[in-house]
Amino acid sequence: MVRPANDSPLEVNCPQCAKRVPWLPESTYRPFCSKRCQLIDLGAWADESHRISGESAMDEADIETLLAQADKDAPLT
Repeated sequence: MVRPANDSPLEVNCPQCAKRVPWLPESTYRPFCSKRCQLIDLGAWADESHRISGESAMDEADIETLLAQADKDAPLT
């Protein structure tokens, strides 16, 4: 982010195409420059092209164990 030296609005780079975007309420898709860039980014997260690095908090075996335990628990009334 670039801090303005005067009264000009703060500008950020669009995360998708790097075009400069003023950080104003009128900038509907901020930090993206357009709906197109916003949807491209969303699609990348949806198909898991973008992901947060690190190990998964739980592996498949842990999830299966928790689901099996939940099935054994008495139903809530």
